[in-house]
Amino acid sequence: MRLQDGFALTASALTSRPLRSLLTMLGVAIGIAAVALLTAIGEGLRGYVLDNFSQFGTRIIAIHPGKTQTGGLGGILSSVRPLTPADAEALGRLPHVEAVVPIIQGTGDIQFQQFSRSSDIIGGGHQLAEAWRFQLALGQFLPPARDGRSPPYAVLGQKLRTELFGDANPLGELVRIGGTRFRVIGVMEKKGQLLGFDLDDIAYIPVDWAQSLFNREGLMEIDVVFNAGIGSVQLAERIRAALIERHGEEDFSITTQDDMLASLGRILSVLTIAIGALGGISLLVGAVGILTIMTTTVGERTAEIGLLRAVGASPRQVLGLFLAEAILLSLAGGLLGLVLMGILLGGLHLALPGLPLALSPGVLILAMVLSGVIGVMAGIAPARAAARLHPVDALRGE
Repeated sequence: MRLQDGFALTASALTSRPLRSLLTMLGVAIGIAAVALLTAIGEGLRGYVLDNFSQFGTRIIAIHPGKTQTGGLGGILSSVRPLTPADAEALGRLPHVEAVVPIIQGTGDIQFQQFSRSSDIIGGGHQLAEAWRFQLALGQFLPPARDGRSPPYAVLGQKLRTELFGDANPLGELVRIGGTRFRVIGVMEKKGQLLGFDLDDIAYIPVDWAQSLFNREGLMEIDVVFNAGIGSVQLAERIRAALIERHGEEDFSITTQDDMLASLGRILSVLTIAIGALGGISLLVGAVGILTIMTTTVGERTAEIGLLRAVGASPRQVLGLFLAEAILLSLAGGLLGLVLMGILLGGLHLALPGLPLALSPGVLILAMVLSGVIGVMAGIAPARAAARLHPVDALRGE
């Protein structure tokens, strides 16, 4: 049997029952569309989160009080000796260190005249904007302390400025933060949200004033920004040695930005795979559909199989015919699934323009390869059953 004859037989078998073929392809199409769409959403979210964390820079090391493996702005305040602004000053004297930012975070009421808003408050050092790569829309950031005490100045996020002052210029105005008066000297540029944390709804005040405001003895975090002349691992060891010398023991935790991004990347990659696996359930349904249809087809075409064998077709050729039919069904379903996915992606982009989506050519290629594999796996058993039929028995079946 010639190759073109085999293709013609396979195509005619699919087109002779178009509705059944379409329904079978639709099962695979829905599975491929679900896997590709969910993977695109998962990869988009992964890229979005990593990009947001990277905006703070990659040459940054965070130190938290307490001997733990991970930490955050909340920190752990149960260490034997808390981190202090003096610790931050000592770290600033290390070689290759460009900026050191002591941090205390909390919430409180911020008032201007009759307007009041409960917002996040960050007490930080004068290098915070430089270290976190924040830009100012108006005015300046917090100045260095004078004679051991910082002036009572505040810098507002864009949203907080709008809620309290509207379109008016807030520079030079007095606001009450936690009952203490601060003079507004700057407004930050719009930053948006990071994992649900609104970076524009924050008031920045000097860290020593935040200590008094929140009645805290120690810091919640120290951020160290370093230049390209040293690696994060080497500087982390120098920081560890310096703090152990000051504290007498390692009662703190050090996290580099590289470590955090790597850990976050691994977590989000697993999440992306898990999301794609959920869509794989639909692919399993499509594979069962192909298996069912091909098993039924073998039973319906027993006489045709016997005739093919009688005119000289080998068992391998019969196996190839039915396997090709299953693969063609699955590939056609894969193409239909990619079209369906494109329509769904376009609809999502119009309905939710802010939703991060990342669709790479590799995903499209993988989807087609996956559909082909499904065709092979679902069609191999019926094709082998057809190839094993004895020509005389098959003809008698008619």
